[in-house]
Amino acid sequence: MTNNIFLTLYKDYKEQIDTGTLKPGSKLPSENELADTYQTTRETVRKGLNLLAQNGYINKVRGKGSFVLDKGRMKFPISGLVSYKELAAQLGKHNRTLVYVTECISAGSDIAKELQITPDHLVWKIVRAREIEGERIILDIDYLLADVVVDMTLAIAADSIYQYLEEHLHLNISYAEKVICVERTTEIDRQYMDLGEDTHVVVVRGYVHLDDTTLFQYTESRHRLDKFQFVDFARRITMPET
Repeated sequence: MTNNIFLTLYKDYKEQIDTGTLKPGSKLPSENELADTYQTTRETVRKGLNLLAQNGYINKVRGKGSFVLDKGRMKFPISGLVSYKELAAQLGKHNRTLVYVTECISAGSDIAKELQITPDHLVWKIVRAREIEGERIILDIDYLLADVVVDMTLAIAADSIYQYLEEHLHLNISYAEKVICVERTTEIDRQYMDLGEDTHVVVVRGYVHLDDTTLFQYTESRHRLDKFQFVDFARRITMPET
């Protein structure tokens, strides 16, 4: 039984964080206090705290203690190609997509550079806000080659563009290159997002290719700072000695 005390500690604090009893930023009792409460050793307490940290519930700060993380942040995979509709199905929160722009336009010099096309090349421009629990916290601005994506409607944009491309146009979306940075908010951010006093957003620029390597989509996904964390799984590869 003694060996399982760290699991009891983990489950107790996991439940308190999941139910909101412990708010983000709250400080947990010290290791000594937890050892007294659970009648165990500090080593066992550390195992429970480490498990909480590994599962994203707390952040352990050397010399200061353990603090509750915001579990309300949604995890966006860096390396995966996941549509918002697929992600939203996992959220368990009320959400909707607000479509502001769906138009076929000439790319212009800036977008032509991103898509490696000529400025007069036709592209679909789609601007959508993602609203979760009543707040617009993502702004997606997409540009797709009109000679690849032959049609685009408001209904498609409001549902799932990728589902339409794969199931109706039978396109094979293969891979994407992504660039992530933090930038100052723009006029369009302030118009279509609920930013409060925020002056910066996280911007994910994506360059999406078909399986024949055609670059057919350039996207800017703009995220409110306090609502998202970007995750990836990394495995160290040991290089062979020469």
